[in-house]
Amino acid sequence: MHATQTARHFRVGLTGGIGSGKSTVATAFSELGIAIVDADIVARAVVAPGSDALAQISGHFGEHVLSADGQLDRARLREIVFADSTAKNWLNQLLHPRIRQQMLAQLDSAASPYSILVAPLLLENQLNLLVDVVLVVDVSPETQLSRTMQRDNNSAGLVQSIMAAQCSRAERLAAADYVIDNEAPPAMLAGEVAKLHRVFLQLAEEKLAKSLT
Repeated sequence: MHATQTARHFRVGLTGGIGSGKSTVATAFSELGIAIVDADIVARAVVAPGSDALAQISGHFGEHVLSADGQLDRARLREIVFADSTAKNWLNQLLHPRIRQQMLAQLDSAASPYSILVAPLLLENQLNLLVDVVLVVDVSPETQLSRTMQRDNNSAGLVQSIMAAQCSRAERLAAADYVIDNEAPPAMLAGEVAKLHRVFLQLAEEKLAKSLT
């Protein structure tokens, strides 16, 4: 178990390398009525036009990190921080506490028996400390590469550099409490999700009972 024991609500952390099928798995849990909190969506909301964070970012880096419609130009900002570790650290210190606060608020307000935090960098950013169990969606590096190139129309070099920036497959599996093998045919995925859903319902019930004693 990983999460702070003061949190009554049972939380599952869902992660996997790029192209592993995290979104597909999350959608399957959502169709079973489970609340999904997506770290990427939260991260975009935190820097929405009019937000304090966006004002600080444009003040620090300059107006050129904004697009014509006032949105954050994420690609331009990524280029800046990728080449400058000081800039990256500044940005992380600004955004990570805000993102964490929003994720926790959404997880705690979930109406389902348990909630799922979907985060590509769950382990890298130590977000596993916010959840009770870690569920890893696992595929081979070869599958990651081919799926991502096909999905995003990216070069092999770019996809490989993204993969290299994430923790290794071995590290993810070592941190996993549960694993979904997403190399299997799509028809088998629903059954795997349903099986884990029953496990998580039981664990959520046990955690709730323990918190009430």
